[in-house]
Amino acid sequence: MSVTTCQILDGKALAQKIQLGLGERIQTLKSSMGRPPGLAVLMVGDNPASAVYVRNKEKACTKIGMASFGRHFPTNTNEPEILAEIVRLNQDERVDGILIQLPLPKHLDAVSLLYQIDPKKDADGLHPLNLGGLVRSEDCIRSCTPAGVMALLKEYNIPIAGKHAVVLGRSILVGKPLALMLLEENATVTIAHSRTENLAEITRSADILVPAVGKANLITPDMVKPGAVVVDVGINRVADRLVGDVDYAGVLEVASYLTPVPGGVGPMTVAMLLKNTLLSYERKL
Repeated sequence: MSVTTCQILDGKALAQKIQLGLGERIQTLKSSMGRPPGLAVLMVGDNPASAVYVRNKEKACTKIGMASFGRHFPTNTNEPEILAEIVRLNQDERVDGILIQLPLPKHLDAVSLLYQIDPKKDADGLHPLNLGGLVRSEDCIRSCTPAGVMALLKEYNIPIAGKHAVVLGRSILVGKPLALMLLEENATVTIAHSRTENLAEITRSADILVPAVGKANLITPDMVKPGAVVVDVGINRVADRLVGDVDYAGVLEVASYLTPVPGGVGPMTVAMLLKNTLLSYERKL
């Protein structure tokens, strides 16, 4: 059995819709707040992919009327210097969201630096207090990429309750928080990873399959249940183009819904980052 029509989950279009709403909200609030919301993105080193992401975030800020306070540090910057910048931004009333662009150079401890961000300004939702709030289903800042996945599922009215969701990847950035968000919506969740045995058997059982491991074309059509919803979080550079973790052309013939790469989850991550920053800004009213 195969699915003849697969609907594309257009993250780019939804992200534009969300950003339009955020821009309108900023215009409404700016007069009472006396300033626009502000986002600070800290980047260390010259990772080409990170540079693209940071540029996209800065462009998005400009587009919706959000102030950008980004800073680019040389690769050899030491930890105390970055920590001092985080402390300064924590105290800056113009800044509502702070994000450290990952990955960092190997000599820096990303975890210790992330812990120093004021949880109220944690635009990426990675501080332990925000992750703990997610575990408890509390009102907190949610991790951007998983929140983007959930927003896509909601936009396309895809049922989650009672469905078997398989999340492939267990990172703190995507896999673990996404599993919690799916559980919150009453899915039955399996987390698979690099040491999972009989991986294809598990992925074929998924009604909702979310690969997030960073391995090009890992998910082939025979690993997907006919009619499954497939949300490809992976992003990999192959030759001169970007591809996901899913064999897109092949899985397109099997799945009922599928995200493209690029144009799927990536734009949604940026939209959720801006939304988190606006949320922090609104909470100061």
